[in-house]
Amino acid sequence: MFNQKKFIVSHAPFIHNGSSITDKTYNIMIAAFIAVLPSICLYGAAALKVVAISVSTAIIWEVLLNKATKRPYSVGNGNAALIGLLFAMLLPAGVPLWLVVIGTFIAVVIGKEIFGGMGANPFNPALIGYAILMVSWPDLLDFDEVLVNYKFDFVMLSPIAALKHFGPDSVALFPACDLLVGKQIGGIGSTCGILIILGGVYLIIRGFIRWEISVSFLAGVAITAVLFNLSDQAQYGGPVIHLLSGYTLIGAFYLATDDSSSPVNFIPMLIYGAGCGIMTVLIRNIGSYVDGVVLAIILMNLASPLIDKIRPKAMGKV
Repeated sequence: MFNQKKFIVSHAPFIHNGSSITDKTYNIMIAAFIAVLPSICLYGAAALKVVAISVSTAIIWEVLLNKATKRPYSVGNGNAALIGLLFAMLLPAGVPLWLVVIGTFIAVVIGKEIFGGMGANPFNPALIGYAILMVSWPDLLDFDEVLVNYKFDFVMLSPIAALKHFGPDSVALFPACDLLVGKQIGGIGSTCGILIILGGVYLIIRGFIRWEISVSFLAGVAITAVLFNLSDQAQYGGPVIHLLSGYTLIGAFYLATDDSSSPVNFIPMLIYGAGCGIMTVLIRNIGSYVDGVVLAIILMNLASPLIDKIRPKAMGKV
């Protein structure tokens, strides 16, 4: 009897290293949550409530939408929880909880699920949620107003806001070592620079995020800030304050590196990351918004498909 062998051909990748989306998501969550711990110690229950509500409602919105669209439940991969965590890291500790619920709805439903779910979103969902809230309720996201009732042993003014409103002379109030250890006003998970960097380096070493985007992002911020500072030192701050304050570090390691909304090829990743960094400083220095990271990454998300088509030809190839 003739024995016919059946060959099944599937799409790439054909070799799997054993990792999974769930493994990657939970590792990113662990690395990100480490940067949240200083704010929980500083702000107490206020910060913990924001994080808990953000993560839980993000999961609820995904479950409800899965049920409404009759798609398989996808909360097990942890992506909704990660979106909720990253969104909470951008918020001030005293933000109203109803605003958190609205933000996670926008992030999960509009930022991700409406495009087809994980892997199909052209923008980072957490940034979409935050950007819409930033335009709609700017006063409720103003760190200097929301956190005015807290008593700190450091300057009660966000470094980027001080630089924007009072010029480079205010930079002396924020030593680099203080910014690294979290002695600054800012988002729940975006103030302790050293922990954000350590988490980002861990993710790069494990291969969960690409170093090309993070390094080129930071290089774009540093070089653009230096050029502005050289052109007018009395008006523009140097690279240190831009690198270690605001959303720069969390943007470089956790927001710009979103798989679905960033390029996958080497040269495009460098261009994309550098573009995010350049746009960040441009918006901060000559734009109307205090921190340009959110809008810069969203704009580069929009250009990502075009950037990813850049294919430098090999040497000698016609």
